[in-house]
Amino acid sequence: MPIGLHALVRRAHEERVLRALRERGALSRGVIAEQVGLSRTTLSEIISGLLQRGAITVVDTDRDLRTGSGRPAERLALDPASGQFMGVDFGHRRVQVAVADASHEVIASGSDRYADDSSWQHRFTVALDLIDRLGDDSGVRFGALQAIGIGLPGPYPNTVLHGHAGPGSAEDADSAGAAETVFADRFGAAVVVDNNTRFAALAEAIAAHGDSPDDLVYVRLSDGVGGGLVVGGRLVTGATGLAGELGHVTALPGGRGCRCGKRGCLETVASVPAILAECRARGAAVHTLEQLAAAVANGDTTVDSVLTEATDALGRVIAAAAMALNPAGVVVGGRITALAPVLVERVRAVVAADMFPGADAPAVRAARLSDDDGALGALAALFHSSPLLAGYPEPDVAPTHAVQPPR
Repeated sequence: MPIGLHALVRRAHEERVLRALRERGALSRGVIAEQVGLSRTTLSEIISGLLQRGAITVVDTDRDLRTGSGRPAERLALDPASGQFMGVDFGHRRVQVAVADASHEVIASGSDRYADDSSWQHRFTVALDLIDRLGDDSGVRFGALQAIGIGLPGPYPNTVLHGHAGPGSAEDADSAGAAETVFADRFGAAVVVDNNTRFAALAEAIAAHGDSPDDLVYVRLSDGVGGGLVVGGRLVTGATGLAGELGHVTALPGGRGCRCGKRGCLETVASVPAILAECRARGAAVHTLEQLAAAVANGDTTVDSVLTEATDALGRVIAAAAMALNPAGVVVGGRITALAPVLVERVRAVVAADMFPGADAPAVRAARLSDDDGALGALAALFHSSPLLAGYPEPDVAPTHAVQPPR
């Protein structure tokens, strides 16, 4: 049997064993064999591999459950300290990691920062060091990882993974390919790479609506500005992966230069660094989001003016998208929305004012998830069977789990 096919069959057998333990708890080898329908030889090989990798563990014997004679059999269960799935969200200035066990519960998460101009090699190093610390601090092990979802910033999803000639630069494509190689080599697991904000939109849509989502426009204000679209109950990418890329819609013609090469993009006005920089340029001592929140609470007129201009631009871009797509809802994510809720209120007012006369404006609300939404969305894309992913570009190698979203 070809090596690739053999690995695929083995992976399917492993998933059947893990699913039985996930659904029924601790089981003996005999009961597992009855549940999954594998021969004793094959089952023994699969269980040995899972034990060696730390995916499962021996918890006790079936002594108390036995009615006849004979030697008590070991009972096996999922190892609660074994990370099975990993979501990694690379932002422009920080990386967020979330790890889930075989029952799809998040068992470890954390973040770390790097400079905006850091090389991708440095960002990967920061991420791997963070993962090592998470393992040391929580006791979680990564030897049994089945799959890793990696979200990257910028308008270039699927460039390498799905073989598309996406709109990003050669550097963008290289970063996606490098991420796949670095993590696959380090952990020996399947890797899925996509746009991190679309992962965040997926997580938010599942958190809000489960498997019956309304049409949704999602925008996240962070170190950059990104977005995602749920249209017709499906998370969409567009022809070249630009669907939902609101951060690079021109908001102020002839405005500041953007990292994408254009001028006046929404990101140059409404991203967190842009808002903080404009506050300082106008004389406000605001260097962090916490200071921004305090200034808003204290009625600082300079900060209020900056936020008004940023939210006006954001509201106009969202309103244009809402007019074209007619979504039921708009979700504004990013940590800034929790610290300065007035931002969402102003966006809501601008969208309502710019809508078609007499038409109902979409409901505008803050995201329900925190800044780790991209990492959670990466997890969801790995193992959530949902109409949201119907018709979504399939990765070359990806597990096929039908489970609940990460909690």
